[in-house]
Amino acid sequence: MPEVSAVSGLAGLTATVFTSGGALSRALPDYEPRAGQVDMATRVADVFEHGGVLLAEAGTGTGKTLAYLVPAILSRQRVLVSTGTKNLQEQIYFKDIPTLQRALDVPFTATYMKGRANYLCLHRLDQLKDKGAAAHDVFLPMVSAWAAQTDTGDRAELSDLPEDLPFWNEVSATAESCLGSDCPRFDECFVTRMRQRAASSDVVIVNHHLLCADAAVRQNAYGEVIPACAYAVVDEAHQLEDVATQYFGFSVSTYRLEDYARDVERFMRSGAVATREAQDELQKGVDRLRDHARAFFTELAFAHRTGERPRGEERVRATDASLSHTREVAAYLAGSLDVVEASLALLKPTDHDENTPKPPFDISALARRAGEIRDELRFLLRVGDPAYVYFVEFRGKGIFLRASPIDVSEIIRDLLLDRMQGTVLTSATLTVDNAFDYVKGRLGITEAEEVRLASEFDYERQALLYLPPRMPDPREPSFTMAAGKQVIELLKRSQGRAFVLFTSYASLRAVQAIAEMALDYPMFVQGTAPRSQLLQQFRETPHSVLFATSSFWQGVDVAGDALSCVIVDKLPFASPADPITAARIEAIRARGGEPFGEYQVPLAILTLQQGLGRLIRHRRDRGVLAVLDPRLQTKGYGRRFLASVPPAPVVRDLDAVDAFFTIV
Repeated sequence: MPEVSAVSGLAGLTATVFTSGGALSRALPDYEPRAGQVDMATRVADVFEHGGVLLAEAGTGTGKTLAYLVPAILSRQRVLVSTGTKNLQEQIYFKDIPTLQRALDVPFTATYMKGRANYLCLHRLDQLKDKGAAAHDVFLPMVSAWAAQTDTGDRAELSDLPEDLPFWNEVSATAESCLGSDCPRFDECFVTRMRQRAASSDVVIVNHHLLCADAAVRQNAYGEVIPACAYAVVDEAHQLEDVATQYFGFSVSTYRLEDYARDVERFMRSGAVATREAQDELQKGVDRLRDHARAFFTELAFAHRTGERPRGEERVRATDASLSHTREVAAYLAGSLDVVEASLALLKPTDHDENTPKPPFDISALARRAGEIRDELRFLLRVGDPAYVYFVEFRGKGIFLRASPIDVSEIIRDLLLDRMQGTVLTSATLTVDNAFDYVKGRLGITEAEEVRLASEFDYERQALLYLPPRMPDPREPSFTMAAGKQVIELLKRSQGRAFVLFTSYASLRAVQAIAEMALDYPMFVQGTAPRSQLLQQFRETPHSVLFATSSFWQGVDVAGDALSCVIVDKLPFASPADPITAARIEAIRARGGEPFGEYQVPLAILTLQQGLGRLIRHRRDRGVLAVLDPRLQTKGYGRRFLASVPPAPVVRDLDAVDAFFTIV
């Protein structure tokens, strides 16, 4: 490897890799130097050499992943790379890292880390096999055979295992069930091996959830999840605020309490309780815990469910008044947790020799969990910290009482940015009104170098932006029918091959029903199958249409003719009825700000950029972008949106769409 100083520092060395005769061109037959990629790579190199913070907006097609990986590798520092999605995390590790290992004449190591729940726990699997549970007969042999072969224990290797399979929760690694060095399978533990690989790697690839988990552990002086790194790249940085908001909050749910009750029962069944009397007493405590939990969440639901949204997707603000009727049953629930905690603390575990199976849980950790749930429940019921917004969430069959931080900027700055010598934050969507001010404010960034790199795609030739004329206001009842008619006309011209993206499930169902009556194209609807399965079906089914909401607005990549049209029904404003959005609006207003222009519009612009960005992913892609919301044309803030969307020619009649699709 050449000395850095011989070629004008790390930036100069990095630049040579991207030249027409450089390492990448020799390793990749189709490689073409891109000015934006080289610019970003040298700026990233400056951060790794001199420190600081870099904000880099890199339009689609820039090649930003290689632009930060090359200087990361050449820097000879351990570099942390954090992504918003597991898909990008796996793409970097399985595609980009091998490419650079072939291309660069530099020995380096890399690994990826995911949260514990993604990994198999061999001890829990052994216990399940010993039970011989008939309900698991279908999947147990599959997982057992895989366990004997896998090097990582990452469930992503099990492509035939359904994404939302409850069985995985029975065998996955969890902090609550971990026995640490007392585990009989400790030397083979996949989580331990993952951490050992990371500790000896030059590039450590994580996702934002694990990044926040590590920050929380360090905050509480419990050690670390991710090995110490002085330099970091945060890719898909536009997602960091949402992940931090979710992670640094508090939550007690039906799922959490039922999981805890089941874990205590598994502990009892393992033979770890010395006497029958103690076991019976503990079972009574668990039964009371379940009864009081059921009563509490029934009261909670009665006080907060509005019925305005379909079951399974509602969040309602919780206040001191709305929680007042639950406090009596909550006291019983807290008391039952006290009883279980005390019962566990008083237990004398049975003696275990090498021939006796280890219990599934550490008894002190199991007792401590009861206290943690009780303490969080009491914090949530006080509704007393003005830095948090309190709300009840109904999701699927679960009910959650939550508190989330209203402003995470200080948390991100203190726990993530300030402990790094150099940090790069990058995404295709970081600017609003041609400036980084919005993102800097939301992420607590005070000083940073900034660079905007335009997309390498030729939107003038590759795309069209269709804005239909004479659409009703989205708040009018007639909008749904008008949107349905526009969707039908656009899908006829694109011959299916489209994403139709909505801001609400109600609009999705209404428009999809209209389109289904008029068209024969295969239609897939979010919620009918796991996200990855829907995406695979869409890719494999010619002329198909996917109707989806928020989770398909970003992190989805469909290249080629399979996706030739992206239709957005309304400008994606966050609902002011959402508790977190409402609390942030109130906080901005309280300091004398103007929340609509400062927060709601910028957030919607970034979301729209992500949604429309699903269409053109490669230089050969062509397609039509359509936004059916007339406010893009009739409202003053519409100009801010139009200035931020891909620079495709704007048309307002379907004949132009016809003409676009007839061009070969």
